[in-house]
Amino acid sequence: MKLRYKLTLGMLILFFLATASLAYVLSHTAACPPAPADSGDVDSVTAVIYRCYGPPDVLRLEEIQKPVPEDDEVLVRIRSAGVNPLDWHYMRGAPYVMRLMSGLGAPEEPRLGVDFAGTVEAVGRNASRFTPGDEVFGSRTGAFGEYVTVNVNRAIVPKPASITFEQAAGVGIAGVTALQALRDKGQLKPGQKVLINGASGGVGTFAVQIAKAMGAEVTAVCSTRNVEMVQAIGADYVFDYTRENYTESGERYDLIVDMVGNHPLRANTRVLKPEGRLVIVGGPKGDWLAPLIPPVKAMVYAPFVDQEIHTLLAELRQEDLTVLSDLMAAGKVVPIVDRSFALAEIREAIEYSESGRARGKIIIDVD
Repeated sequence: MKLRYKLTLGMLILFFLATASLAYVLSHTAACPPAPADSGDVDSVTAVIYRCYGPPDVLRLEEIQKPVPEDDEVLVRIRSAGVNPLDWHYMRGAPYVMRLMSGLGAPEEPRLGVDFAGTVEAVGRNASRFTPGDEVFGSRTGAFGEYVTVNVNRAIVPKPASITFEQAAGVGIAGVTALQALRDKGQLKPGQKVLINGASGGVGTFAVQIAKAMGAEVTAVCSTRNVEMVQAIGADYVFDYTRENYTESGERYDLIVDMVGNHPLRANTRVLKPEGRLVIVGGPKGDWLAPLIPPVKAMVYAPFVDQEIHTLLAELRQEDLTVLSDLMAAGKVVPIVDRSFALAEIREAIEYSESGRARGKIIIDVD
């Protein structure tokens, strides 16, 4: 065998071994350790803890030490928390590439949950923009529990008096995702036509209302049981996907925000105007490549069409929560709550979220 063939074969073997090793490291799931013994700390509080990756059975209610705010933080007594797909992605450690951030083998941060609403109980010495008793909402890891500390310069803002704690708890990830999809990636303008595929879900119900507040003509896509609901929150037109296909309607849109991904890119661009935009939010379930397929397809397809194609991974920013707070205070956006669960029912709440049947938001009532 010639030297160059030996070198090529050797490189291929090394590549295969490296890939197999990385796959093993990423997919390895450590066994769940037992819960630590109760320390009897008088300042303990209840929180949802997961010490290994897996199904909802890995979630436990445990007593942990009550957090203490640092100089730039506030201590929030959580009244309600919102459930998001992000929560069960972290719980399962899937897709496996997430474990590069969340922890190999087992989660580095054992607390779960992100979106919260509650009351400020204590403030650090540099956190004077809030005072004890303030009602707030925002996003911070560890929201499934009685208390959380939040940096005042991060994702936390005052709660409008017209919005309940339950409603405010569902705003964070879903509301910011909808806002950034429409305003930043979609560059939606007053008078334009926008289609929202997946209008009855957490992001979709916010997107319908925000688009209306921005002065757009809104077409929603949902199932039969959700038609009246999306009409009630502002949709001008509704496609019942069980009966009709919006990609075959002959209508043309300035913007499509797609949370479902049940139509090929070519079908979506066919119903976009020549200078229209397609914003893809989320992706299919899967441990390995499935969640990465939509953004890869978008990158490959985008250079061959006139329209712009974007994928979105939202960034939680205080200024965007302020925009949403103002819209809620003005009555232009009202969070839609599907079901509420007690903190002790966290497993059932996550299972319901994974089912994909929720209309609007799923809420945990911590009180």
